[in-house]
Amino acid sequence: MKRRRLLRIVPGVAAACLAPLARAQEAAYPNRPIRLVIPFPPGGGNDLMGRMVADRLGVQLGVAVAVDNRGGAGGLIGTEAATQAAPDGYTLLLGSISTISINPHLQARMSFDPLRDLMPVSLFAETPSVLVVPASLPTRSLAELIALARARPGQLNFASAGNGTSHHLGGELLKATARIDIVHVPYRGSAPALTGLLGGDTQMMIAPIAAVLANIQGGQLRALGVTSAERSALLPEVPTIAESGVPGYELTLWYGIFAPRGLPEPVLGRLNAEMAKLAQSPEVRERLAAEGASAVHSTPQALAERARRDSDRWREIIRTLPPM
Repeated sequence: MKRRRLLRIVPGVAAACLAPLARAQEAAYPNRPIRLVIPFPPGGGNDLMGRMVADRLGVQLGVAVAVDNRGGAGGLIGTEAATQAAPDGYTLLLGSISTISINPHLQARMSFDPLRDLMPVSLFAETPSVLVVPASLPTRSLAELIALARARPGQLNFASAGNGTSHHLGGELLKATARIDIVHVPYRGSAPALTGLLGGDTQMMIAPIAAVLANIQGGQLRALGVTSAERSALLPEVPTIAESGVPGYELTLWYGIFAPRGLPEPVLGRLNAEMAKLAQSPEVRERLAAEGASAVHSTPQALAERARRDSDRWREIIRTLPPM
């Protein structure tokens, strides 16, 4: 009888002893290096965004924030790795609209759910894209492009960096909202897609502003509309697609910081506060502006709501697409 009572008491005593230790560890956070998983290879837009966060966050927290590029499967490999890490604040993930809200609807099977298995910390950046056409195409406005597409159904092509990318889905959204019949041409990456567009193999492309700004300024490409709800500071003279006659059109890419589900509230609060400071950093704001992006901050709840809202929206659009 005494032995059974002892066995019942020991777990409770152990938990009571460990609780102060856990609280002390949370209060001391961080006391060792942090890993930031970027679910794409080095060199792309996601890598650029992640390294901005890692550099500044490391300075603010006083510990090293090491970048861990886990590319593969359109961001799935790195995102899954983050969901499987300990929820202690020492593994973070750079998430985006693509990896959090779009990918789950493009995959037949996934062993995890980003909305369920990850905890939002804060938004970090937003960036619009721009609809461009070759300078050789005789269209000087979105209205003229839509008229041309309606006069030649199925004959105009739009380039993308690949099936399921923001370039692709942005074109599909334009196709649906403007009610035009244009044909998707997927390439193996942004650079080949841009080369095809400049060569006249395709007639339009939705691309990140920074990726095509030099070609716009050089006269090789003509910008017809930005994809965000407001005009871009890099292209202030270019109207939005919505104000150019396609109401309801909006595609704004966002990036945010996530952690494995179960992150302690004190650690979540500390990280969110540091992301607020980061968003106010003049250095970060200048670097993002040079890329056509804006620094933003949000509560964890606001990021969760945005991710779910975008997930619902893109699920409906992706359902209408042919198999990829």
